[in-house]
Amino acid sequence: MSIREAPLTASEEAVSDGEPRRRSAGQAVHSGGGRKRAARSGQWWVPWLFLAPALILFLYFKFIPMAQAMVMSVQDVQPYLGNTWVGTANYTEILSSQGFRSATWNTIVLAIGTTFGSMALGFGLALLVEGQTRKLSFIRSAAFLPVVVPMAVVAELWRIMYHPTSDGLMNQVIGLVGLGPSGFINHPDTSLASIVVTGIWRGAPYDMMIFLAGLAGIDRGLYEAATVDGASTRQRILHVTLPGLRAVFAILFVLAAVRGFRSFTEVFLLTNGGPNGSTEVVMTLIYKLGLEQNRLGVGSAGAVLLFAATLVLTVCVQLLRRRRTA
Repeated sequence: MSIREAPLTASEEAVSDGEPRRRSAGQAVHSGGGRKRAARSGQWWVPWLFLAPALILFLYFKFIPMAQAMVMSVQDVQPYLGNTWVGTANYTEILSSQGFRSATWNTIVLAIGTTFGSMALGFGLALLVEGQTRKLSFIRSAAFLPVVVPMAVVAELWRIMYHPTSDGLMNQVIGLVGLGPSGFINHPDTSLASIVVTGIWRGAPYDMMIFLAGLAGIDRGLYEAATVDGASTRQRILHVTLPGLRAVFAILFVLAAVRGFRSFTEVFLLTNGGPNGSTEVVMTLIYKLGLEQNRLGVGSAGAVLLFAATLVLTVCVQLLRRRRTA
């Protein structure tokens, strides 16, 4: 028998048999890992599948109309007759309009009043109802009710309370402190302030919940250290609570400002821009230009200007926030 044909020993058979087994096991491990990676990489579309219905609705009812409004803002829109290009004529017309300047001023006043008023009231409510007891949970839920109530219902409720006669609910309330009956939304001098109060009443509970979430993230040890150092409640709020809520204030400022700039339903249902245009805001003016006067091009130009102002405000706030945190 030749050397090549000599039979293998038991140990050599074990070695020769074991190496293929080890090699096949390693191949199995690598192939298993490859299948897992392939499975993970093949599921990237699953989250988008769940988001698809909402994204389609946003695309169809929000983003496409926004693009169409930008196109219409540089056209003379004539339904069923064809649109003609007018360039910046619509922007020139609406910017030179006294009604638009007055509506812009009213919008700014309304946005500032509702923003700072709702934030201040929401912060105060958050400090009062902070805690984990069952009673506080009920109070927080009750305070949050104005946010979930439809705006149309809120506007109708306050319209009834603002009844200008002495029998009106708000006139009875101010009568308790010796003030005479007021016209509220029926008088040019008090109509805008009355709408601001309505906006604060509805926006403050939302801000309260955001503040509560921010308060939960502040280290309790800071309060304990401040108490040991003899800090009063006011000092703890100024030096511990407010610095810990800087990010929350920045977020709420943007949200509340955008909410104020886009005020429409409460103004439309309470006063419709009256009396004598004292509560006319940009949103109601755009509505009247586009749907009542059939000047869709000019109305679209106003909508684009409002969007640009909101975008600039948001970007400026974010830039200031990044500078402070840097």
